[in-house]
Amino acid sequence: MARKTARPPATQQVTLEPLQITCRACGSRMRMGHHSHRTVTTLAGVTRLTLKVYRCRNQACPRYHQPVRPEEEGGWALPHGEFGLDVIVLVGALRYQQLRSIPQIHEDLLRRGLKVAQRTVTDQLYRYEELVALHLADAQRLKERLKGQKQVILALDGLQPDVGHEVLWVLRDCGSGEVLVARSLLGATESDLVPLLEEAASLCRKLDIPVVGVITDGQHSIRNAVARALPGVPHQLCHFH
Repeated sequence: MARKTARPPATQQVTLEPLQITCRACGSRMRMGHHSHRTVTTLAGVTRLTLKVYRCRNQACPRYHQPVRPEEEGGWALPHGEFGLDVIVLVGALRYQQLRSIPQIHEDLLRRGLKVAQRTVTDQLYRYEELVALHLADAQRLKERLKGQKQVILALDGLQPDVGHEVLWVLRDCGSGEVLVARSLLGATESDLVPLLEEAASLCRKLDIPVVGVITDGQHSIRNAVARALPGVPHQLCHFH
């Protein structure tokens, strides 16, 4: 059933800005165009995100006036989503690992302090199923989505709702926000992650779009996996790490 109460207020404020403010097409320095706002509910609480959106001011540039959003935004939630990726992962783990019903998952989320409607649980389960089915994605759709930017900057995020659960690894393109690969894995070793990175790189090669950079956290197994799977590709840690 639908939620009958107002959405709870944000418990924290976070400001995000692009890691790179130099236009990838012409090399000129971009300027901030406007602030965008969205509220995301995660297992840690409700966060109000303030996003600094930049635009290229060079009128001769093919990316003139196109918005450039913070790369970290996709690590919080899916495009247009109100719930964090950690919530989606937890819902999927409870449903497919512990075989919980939708009402049982709803009760679990309420015990964790999340004020959600039961219908919301079903919606997030659909998002989880879409993520883990990405290996069946239509390559032509991705090519149409990515062709305008002519390059990909990969971001790797590992999401584990609780200790002992599988980790959902999500590889996304920072420019478009498009998720390229998503897999649930028991481990997070270098050997576990190299195939995921290679799969994303292979997909980009098929689309004839080069991978020009990678953004991850500072875990040593991730650093080693990037070095093995994408030798020579610039690798940057996110601002937090």
